Amino acid sequence: MATHSHHVSATLNLSKLRASLPLSLSSSSSSRLSAMRISGSSYFPSRRLALLHLGSALPQTPLLGGKASNLLKSDGNIVEAAQAATPTTKENVLEWVKNDKRRMLHVVYRVGDLDKTIKFYTECLGMKLLRKRDIPEDRYTNAFLGFGPEDSHFVVELTYNYGVDKYDIGTGFGHFGVAVEDVARTVEIIKAKGGTVTREPGPVEGGSTIIAFIEDPDGYKFELLERGPTPEPLCQVMLRVGDLDRAINFYKKAFGMELLRVRDNPNYKYTIAVMGYGPEDKNAVLELTYNYGVTEYDKGNGYAQIAIGTDDVYKTAEAVKLSGGKIILEPGPLPGINTKITACLDPDGWKSVFVDNVDFLKELE
Repeated sequence: MATHSHHVSATLNLSKLRASLPLSLSSSSSSRLSAMRISGSSYFPSRRLALLHLGSALPQTPLLGGKASNLLKSDGNIVEAAQAATPTTKENVLEWVKNDKRRMLHVVYRVGDLDKTIKFYTECLGMKLLRKRDIPEDRYTNAFLGFGPEDSHFVVELTYNYGVDKYDIGTGFGHFGVAVEDVARTVEIIKAKGGTVTREPGPVEGGSTIIAFIEDPDGYKFELLERGPTPEPLCQVMLRVGDLDRAINFYKKAFGMELLRVRDNPNYKYTIAVMGYGPEDKNAVLELTYNYGVTEYDKGNGYAQIAIGTDDVYKTAEAVKLSGGKIILEPGPLPGINTKITACLDPDGWKSVFVDNVDFLKELE
């Protein structure tokens, strides 16, 4: 919260990166299907879904209010599918969002040395390695880490792409937040392990909360916040936006998030808005930062997306469209399995994936 001005990372040789990755990670492809694994490999448990990884076309699923789709019977005749008995007005859809059972599930990003990052997160931050999966045929490995099981905690999903040891974090991504009981002690441990501390422990400017800033081996920033015991230590994802009012309205309407607080800091020329699905001392939240006069950011190719649980991906997609967002993966079940997802971009181009709550829990069994 103290260091919100945008930083500039070293520019990566993108032409070399494109040649080494199965899906282009240029900023333009980022606005189409930028995550290396469309929503993280937790949704792709088998090789059958490799085509989806590569951004292949999917059958388009009809959204609310659209025409009934045509279905081809085995005898070759066309029959009209029954229209889903769901609300089609903007008011009904946006009202439904407010009552949807939503939770931030995980955040996905890419790292250059998976073992080194796992060691840092477990030894320095106290996370646990929850699961790890290698997909050699697609040349990537995933690791899920957090402070508790995935069915009840917000976790990180790390992606390592074979042979890629560096990513451009860009200027748009801010930091992750981790609540700890003793910031100074945590910083001592991090220093002893060779970690980088970019802001020494001390009270946040204009407040009393003790914080510090550190960087992981890939240069992703973490804000350490001193708090008592909390059910959600991995508590924050900070992203920079070009129009704060627009972003707040979008996340309230399309995502059903509450605006928990807004803080303006004219001395440092930035304003933050904290949004989420419950009090920030008990839930992971999204912290949106607006730097005065800055309307666009380079998103780099390291950070991918946040995944959020929902009771209905179809209504969610409709709400996103009605609220000014863009659907980049139409809602529906993934090929080969029954997990229903949809993927979208917010007005600033940040990607999120919504996952059916019931299907998500089945995958964790």
